[in-house]
Amino acid sequence: MLDLNFIRDNLAAVEENIRHRHMKANPVEALRLADQRSQLIQNLESKRSARNENASKMKGRLDPELRQALIDEGRGLKDEITNLETQLAQVESAFQSEMMRIPNMAHPAAPIGKLETDNPEIKRVGEPTTFDFAPKDHVQLGESLDVVDFEAGTKVSGTKFYFLKNEGVFLELALVRYALDFLVQRHFTPFITPDVAKEEILTGIGFNPRGEESNIYPLEGTETCLVGTAEITLGGYYANQIVDLSQGPIKMAGVSHCFRREAGAHGQFSKGLYRVHQFTKVEMFVCCRPEDSNALHEELRTIEEDFFKSLEIPFRVVDTCTGDLGAPAYRKYDLEAWMPGRGDSGEWGEVTSTSNCTDFQSRRLGIRYKDEAGKNRPVHMLNGTAVAVSRALVALLENFQQKDGSVLLPKVLVPYCGFDKIPSLPRQGSADNKTAKQ
Repeated sequence: MLDLNFIRDNLAAVEENIRHRHMKANPVEALRLADQRSQLIQNLESKRSARNENASKMKGRLDPELRQALIDEGRGLKDEITNLETQLAQVESAFQSEMMRIPNMAHPAAPIGKLETDNPEIKRVGEPTTFDFAPKDHVQLGESLDVVDFEAGTKVSGTKFYFLKNEGVFLELALVRYALDFLVQRHFTPFITPDVAKEEILTGIGFNPRGEESNIYPLEGTETCLVGTAEITLGGYYANQIVDLSQGPIKMAGVSHCFRREAGAHGQFSKGLYRVHQFTKVEMFVCCRPEDSNALHEELRTIEEDFFKSLEIPFRVVDTCTGDLGAPAYRKYDLEAWMPGRGDSGEWGEVTSTSNCTDFQSRRLGIRYKDEAGKNRPVHMLNGTAVAVSRALVALLENFQQKDGSVLLPKVLVPYCGFDKIPSLPRQGSADNKTAKQ
């Protein structure tokens, strides 16, 4: 949420930012409602003061006519106060709704654009993998190696669910553990977070839990939702608190399952593991002083780059344009890995992102620190993906496939997996769910 005084003092810039982001928000209406709210509060305080004065006059012995006049006046004030309180509640609700629609300001260097195709490439590490044979996509590889079962996932849970099997299980666990070790070495505190959060926390982070275009699974009969990312739970960890930043920024690494509706996600670019309803992710989250957030954003990007360098996967980094930024993000980078099975001849596919959300989320969540003068200030908050396992599996299976149908593993994962290769040979005693039809 933007500061109201900032909106008032920079209205033209706020309106231009909304246009660049291609969002629907009305800061002029927010200011009008803010002024109306202030007037109602002033009127309400005046009437309450009059009621208190009326009550004080009722003390002691009074002429019956005067007492009755005061009683009548008191009843009138009570009705006026009730009416003003109702008006104030309605205006407050409308004001908060308008304020929630106004996105964060974008970084001055954020590219102006509308779609992800407008995101410029700013860095490339490695070149697209080439093969001397016709490569398979990860769906074909997963099924032929018996490490992923989409058919059983659909039968048991519905479309866009899956079972990991055999080496696929250990590969997921290896990616999670390796990512945690990678982050702990960089002074992150590890967490396993809840998979459920209150709607007020989701709203504070910038998600609309029950909007028509929401990607969130609400839990009916409760005011909670399944989380789509540990950004939600890590962001809510310090809600309504004053945090200590005297020793530097707070760095958290959270492991969680992520649940996403992915409504309308269809087509070849969404197939298999690339876009699913449930996956495991290791998320980075940082709370810091405002003057440190830009440098820390670059640090998070470097961590993501170094992680995928260590996995020996070709990737590129794109600078997210204004129209592709989420409402909370001031600036965002996406890391896209090369996926040989994506599209007709391979494509880049997003595997991580990192965002600097400045004080947009902390204002909503009430997360503050004390500055040098002892004044409470909103912290700046940043997030970034260390590894989204399902996307990483796509890149690993497709880039490390061999001519004989097997898949080698990156060297850094071998100690975590206990094997260096997923063999193409049939397994003895494999629990194959594709039993003969009766």
